[in-house]
Amino acid sequence: MEEITKLAAKCRVATPHDTVTNSECVFTFHSPYTTDLGIVVNLQTFVGTIDEMAFTKSDDDAALGPSGLFVRICKKRVAKTPQSNDAAMEEGQQDNNTAATTATKLGVGVEGGFQSDSDKYETISTYSIVLIGKEGVLAELPYNDNTKNDFPMLVSQSADSIIHHSGLAVQQDLSAWELDAEPKPVSKYAENLPFVENGVKVSPTPSDWKCEKSGDNQNLWVNLSDGFIGGGRKNWDGSGGSNGALDHFIETGEKYPLVVKLGTITEDISTADCYSYAKDEDGPVKIPNLKELLEKRGIMVAGMQKTVKSTAELEVELNATYAFDAITEKGANLIPVAGPGLQGLQNLGNSCYMNSVAQMLFSGTIAELSCRYGASDGVTSNSLLEVSPTNASNDLLCQATKLSSALTSGLFCGPVPNSAEVSDSSSSDPKYRVAPRMFKHVIGHDHVDFKTGQQQDAAQYFQYLLEKLDRAELGAGERLKSKDGSDSVLTTSHLFSYKTESRLVCETDQLIKYKESPAETMLSLRIPMSKATTPDVEMPDLKKQKSEESGEEDKEKKVVPTVTFEACLDEWSASTSIDDLRWPHLQNSISSATTRSRFVNFPRYLLVHMQRYEIGDDWQPRKIEVNIDVPEEISLQELKGTGPQEGEKLVPEETEGSGEAPSAPAAPIIDEGALGQLMDMGFSMNGCKRALTAVGGSNVEAAMNWVFEHSTDPDFNDPLPEGGAGAQESASSDSGVDEGVVMSLVENLGCFTVDQVRAAVKHCAGAADRAADWLFSHMDDLDGAIAALESSATASASSEPKSKTPLEDGEGKYSLVGLVSHIGKNTGSGHYVAHLKKDGKWVIFNDEKVALSKDPPIQHAYMYLFQRNDTAGSPHPAY
Repeated sequence: MEEITKLAAKCRVATPHDTVTNSECVFTFHSPYTTDLGIVVNLQTFVGTIDEMAFTKSDDDAALGPSGLFVRICKKRVAKTPQSNDAAMEEGQQDNNTAATTATKLGVGVEGGFQSDSDKYETISTYSIVLIGKEGVLAELPYNDNTKNDFPMLVSQSADSIIHHSGLAVQQDLSAWELDAEPKPVSKYAENLPFVENGVKVSPTPSDWKCEKSGDNQNLWVNLSDGFIGGGRKNWDGSGGSNGALDHFIETGEKYPLVVKLGTITEDISTADCYSYAKDEDGPVKIPNLKELLEKRGIMVAGMQKTVKSTAELEVELNATYAFDAITEKGANLIPVAGPGLQGLQNLGNSCYMNSVAQMLFSGTIAELSCRYGASDGVTSNSLLEVSPTNASNDLLCQATKLSSALTSGLFCGPVPNSAEVSDSSSSDPKYRVAPRMFKHVIGHDHVDFKTGQQQDAAQYFQYLLEKLDRAELGAGERLKSKDGSDSVLTTSHLFSYKTESRLVCETDQLIKYKESPAETMLSLRIPMSKATTPDVEMPDLKKQKSEESGEEDKEKKVVPTVTFEACLDEWSASTSIDDLRWPHLQNSISSATTRSRFVNFPRYLLVHMQRYEIGDDWQPRKIEVNIDVPEEISLQELKGTGPQEGEKLVPEETEGSGEAPSAPAAPIIDEGALGQLMDMGFSMNGCKRALTAVGGSNVEAAMNWVFEHSTDPDFNDPLPEGGAGAQESASSDSGVDEGVVMSLVENLGCFTVDQVRAAVKHCAGAADRAADWLFSHMDDLDGAIAALESSATASASSEPKSKTPLEDGEGKYSLVGLVSHIGKNTGSGHYVAHLKKDGKWVIFNDEKVALSKDPPIQHAYMYLFQRNDTAGSPHPAY
């Protein structure tokens, strides 16, 4: 105790705004449940770790001193003791095995309904104060109601504030949840709330609080008008309070509507959980004069600490326990599996898009990433974990290592259930659950979409994740060195990167120009429905075929057309015509051209994205009902670019000027009459020229709309760029998007500006269907969403230099090793599932459910992962 007393002055009391990791180690997925040692949380920094990671090799730890005080948090879930058979028979109940499992009502936690976890299990928590130094645990004393007074007051206050804190996990979930929720209004009843002078004072001691109707001491709310303490409402799963507070509101003539939850009141009055029972509000509210109302009931907020969870925190916790069972492979005959590379991931609420991509990248399918981020000798052995505990939760490389180590080690896998369809007691046991909250936050916290709790596009997330990893890897310095001894570090995107070669043929003189594209990481293929074939519905085998998405025993699969993968590749590589290109070698005159694309190199891993969504007649994204016949072995060798060939006549390089491709559309001719009409309205000549150039040259009404949108632009009154390049051309070259797609969407959607559509098209990599979906899903604050995109793009462009390492190449023969499938009407809804090939067998990863796949949905996948055959069994040594 003497050593603990010496360090007491360093302890801090956590406020609701502090970040406290009290439910999970920041370096591993160990939690208070996983082992008998649980986790330890630093009383000075509020960071939770396992014992051996409490002090790392990081220099940042030096400021904390050679030792520190921690509170150890250990939790164990145990089954509640069932009623004795004799008592059950006296009450006329059935045998427990049938009564507990047979539901007569569609409900959870209600009489006659399904049992909730709180009905079947209870959690036993134990705590202790631990003195830890660089050499390990130096002293440890139990901490409970009987011993807390033996510790210095600051130690006890610090430990209690950590134990009762909502914690980082709930804060991150709550942040995403609140992004999707309406802000709490100020109650209109607060200012003139009736106050009953009945002398009621609320005790400052929490143990004295209880419901005045039922006697319950949990989930208690005090009425701000008359001081009545009552239980809260029940949650949808049967948990919650006794309804005492609401019943009192009704019994008193609905005159006293405002209540506050006891235990959520702190010095920061904004964190208190307030509610209005009034019929025209009936929801969470803000009460500006809460402090004054509480003081009238004897509650002095100064020094008060939070001791219970708020309603929002309970809602997040409740949603996290909900079983997200998607419509996937028929589960009755699937064989569950567990172990290294076979660890499921908890759905955090619409996070299946992230789980599927994470499994594809980090669970062992891509050997190079397992070598870099995985667990070679235990989940704490990777050198990328050597950062200060205070920085670990926001360090991308650390969190990627934490996730990959958990997936590749299998350390947190629970017992294998008997069926992939029927959940056993371990399926919801927190001891075996891996919830990648910190990984989700560190990737998406600064992205307009990925920081929310809404469903997102897995293909878009994959590309954004690679960008984030690249920047972190290039900026890692000494933490990340090439394992083959080379000076440069190969980024994650290097494994997927390829370039394409465009061959442009000028129709006027047949001269040829070759141009290489910037490196790409995903091959996006359009599905040519004109080449689709429909199978014969009378074929016996087809009539017996069951739908991949169907969970019904006897439902025949809907007959849909089929397009071959080869046809999709042919569509991508076919020659196409381009009109009205300006050619520098023809003195900037206009001529049509034909172009075709080929691969410059074949990457180690090729990720193929199928454009399964299109814009319908109503200009809403819709799914294309089609099967893609994808072979598990493909050859792309015939699509390898050859570069200039002998005998070809090339466009002279010396006439290229700046070296830009001659692909900018011709600037429109400005109609002088239209220009005069605009200038008569009081606008400058340069501004009017820019407006007319942007809309085609002569449409006065469209030009006026452009003027109203752009009149505040800093270059609105500047002369047009030399050479006649118009506003449209400038915008096109600046944004790098197809202006034809932009203008088509502007015209057909009818409710978005050119700049808004251009930003969406650029964000969605030129895909019109995804751009339209993105625009409609962000209509509530479209300008804000676009500003966030532009801010993120600027930060990305100015962060770290790109790797100069030449792209990898090899023979263009590939094997299919992974799938990400999507079920739903569009990529922003529905459910994602991953299928990965493990030791020659297909395995389905449906969030936490992992099983051998009986019939992998190869025809229905949204993303396909191929590995180049000559790399199988030979991971790149630099990783």
